[in-house]
Amino acid sequence: MATVTYAKATRIYPGTPRPAVDHLDLEIGDGEFLVLVGPSGCGKSTSLRMLAGLEDVDDGSIFIDTRDVTHLPPKARDIAMVFQNYALYPHMTVYENMAFALKLRKTSKSEIDRRVKEAAALLQLEEYLGRKPKALSGGQRQRVAMGRAIVREPQVFLMDEPLSNLDAKLRVQTRTQIATLQAKLGVTTVYVTHDQVEAMTMGHRVAVMLDGVLQQVDTPRELYDSPANVFVAGFMGSPAMNIKTVPLTDAGAVFADLTVPLTREQIAAAQADGGNGKVTVGFRPEDCDLVAQSEGGLALVVELVEDLGSDANVYGHATIDGVSERFVVRTDRRNMPNMGETVYVRPRTGRNHAFHAGTGTRI
Repeated sequence: MATVTYAKATRIYPGTPRPAVDHLDLEIGDGEFLVLVGPSGCGKSTSLRMLAGLEDVDDGSIFIDTRDVTHLPPKARDIAMVFQNYALYPHMTVYENMAFALKLRKTSKSEIDRRVKEAAALLQLEEYLGRKPKALSGGQRQRVAMGRAIVREPQVFLMDEPLSNLDAKLRVQTRTQIATLQAKLGVTTVYVTHDQVEAMTMGHRVAVMLDGVLQQVDTPRELYDSPANVFVAGFMGSPAMNIKTVPLTDAGAVFADLTVPLTREQIAAAQADGGNGKVTVGFRPEDCDLVAQSEGGLALVVELVEDLGSDANVYGHATIDGVSERFVVRTDRRNMPNMGETVYVRPRTGRNHAFHAGTGTRI
């Protein structure tokens, strides 16, 4: 087991105007499960491949424990990687696939047998050891790929979107298995995904990236409750947070006929550094209520209602400063409105998030 440190690690692809990963500073603790998340092209997979030795580091350094691995070849780094496409040898059995790397290391037959059978037991693969990959389901193949990594007993596991080829139900089941397995083994794990729900449910901490720059790294709960900027606020959570830039008064943020109160400190911060009389305010779908018109809410014309069984998501639009803006509200399914109906929405006091209209940073 080991710690991993990115020290201003940078990757610039030839012919590109900006770095794919820009001065990444990140420390990953011994035994930690850290998830790198962000939209396509944000630099998360490149960051993982830099750690694996599959991409050059153009500036800065990467350490595993105190050892500088920046320019070491992949085989010298004591890492094991699980890929999106499984990368199994089709002509080999499950046992042979899992044993292959150990055979290359000239590990003894008895030690190979012990490690493969232990990993197979952990992954519930014992009955499949004699089969070839084509006889397995997608989920079973992914478990074989994980078994191949486990038997190597590396210091660090690297996983690059390992569940993206699985169907939705199997993905949920397999992510639970991976999280449980990592907790049992206690091996430092860096996991890449574009799926923020996956990130929220699996990681001890989550690092959010955009355009090669680390935006925030924290526990899933802290990212959800206290996003550092507008991008993190909008990216984490499903359905996404309602985020709008609206006029600012001494009382707070003005959403048409509704004023969302802000603290004196938030108003002062919003006015500083070229706020231009605006503020960006967000509130999550579950942090607001449908109220009677007389209670002074934001008028919302309902466009779609998602009945989720236990509750419902209500999608609609409201007119703010003459512009039609989309909103989503989560409500008790017993209070579900009808499509085309006008409802009134009021964010709960103290549950809104405020950001500077110019910089997008939390205030």
